[in-house]
Amino acid sequence: MNTKKIKEILIGTISVMGLLIAILAIHIYLVTRPKAPDAYTIAMARIDLKQNIDEQDNKIISDWLSQQDGIDHVLVNTKTQIAVFTFYPAKTSADKIVSNFKRSLTYKADRFIPTEAQLKSGCPINSNSPGYIVSKYLKQIF
Repeated sequence: MNTKKIKEILIGTISVMGLLIAILAIHIYLVTRPKAPDAYTIAMARIDLKQNIDEQDNKIISDWLSQQDGIDHVLVNTKTQIAVFTFYPAKTSADKIVSNFKRSLTYKADRFIPTEAQLKSGCPINSNSPGYIVSKYLKQIF
């Protein structure tokens, strides 16, 4: 192969790689930026019950939460005294649901809100991973 052909291949390869890196950076930026909830956004919340519950309580709590406007799915664990539910933030809020729960039912309960440290430790992206580094860099730029 002559030098001209090698040079063309090298320039083409570098151009394609640059284009792919630019597309990846744009993709990461678009999927990591915050966006307002829409009609299809689903959020999750947790209620910590401050008392022992049995299967009958489980049914009462599950039925009550399931009947609330904007609730998508409900799970109640009698062993850990935790109720987890998914909801549509465009229709309701977790604070409103928990407030109504505490007012309507006789259970001692509080909404679980994770601390800043718990939020950071729950992130699946390792702080040393290339994805995290690129994401952090792009957030600083934009």
